[in-house]
Amino acid sequence: QVQLVESGGGLVQAGGSLRLSCAASGSISSIASMGWYRQVSGKQRELVATITPRGITNYADSVKGRFTISRDNAKNTVNLEMKSLKPEDTAVYYCNYRHLLDRRLDYWGQGTQVTVSS
Repeated sequence: QVQLVESGGGLVQAGGSLRLSCAASGSISSIASMGWYRQVSGKQRELVATITPRGITNYADSVKGRFTISRDNAKNTVNLEMKSLKPEDTAVYYCNYRHLLDRRLDYWGQGTQVTVSS
């Protein structure tokens, strides 16, 4: 089992910045991707950004150039720096841990609300 605890959400004006953090604990593997997804009520959860253990990143087109994902393998943390926030970035953001060889080992945090006012 892997436990994920997110922090850093909140309310910000359009154009502002926020930093999300996620700490993983439990049966951590060195071959797991970590990332952030977001969900708006009534819509499907969507990818924001992911990062592999070696630091290879993948971003949704809608956040490229504005968001930066990073991870600290020694501390089992993943962060998401969000800049130039837009009202359409408003959502619940979820941290994800996914084993690269066994997709059954797929864990989610409880989610943190990000609200961007116009």
